[in-house]
Amino acid sequence: MPDSVINLLLLTGAFAAMEGVAILSHKYVMHGFLWCWHESHHSPRQGIFEKNDLFAAIFALPSIAMIYLGTNGNPRLLWVGIGIALYGLAYFVFHDVIVHRRIRTRYKPKSGYMRRIVRAHWVHHATRTKAGAISFGFLYSRPVDVLLAERKRPQHRTPPRESTPSPP
Repeated sequence: MPDSVINLLLLTGAFAAMEGVAILSHKYVMHGFLWCWHESHHSPRQGIFEKNDLFAAIFALPSIAMIYLGTNGNPRLLWVGIGIALYGLAYFVFHDVIVHRRIRTRYKPKSGYMRRIVRAHWVHHATRTKAGAISFGFLYSRPVDVLLAERKRPQHRTPPRESTPSPP
């Protein structure tokens, strides 16, 4: 198999695997023992940055390490690092630009896919608590009607919010 095909497979595989890493870390780390950082993201932002932004630095470390190792001895790891970095870029554009509008844009989701993942993220933000949240993915989501039905189950009910954020 040509090197270019292997490199492309490594890049796309790393990118795809990062969605699983994101789901698990969002559910068990951010809504788990590091809620003290992530809580800032479920509350109104006070300024440009929030504690939750520290996760970006942590999640960049594996990409930086793979790119470093890939340029210093193991070229295959370079493509893994690039795949992780591209996932980080896609996450930033989707989450911070499209959903939360931390950078102003006129983009309006038109495709069914984009509308679904944006709405799913707002369903996730329907709670400001550590518990009771659903829909932990970023680039994949179950259909919104399925998420809303899950949200109505007793184990996901949380006290009513003072105000519900509305999607852009």
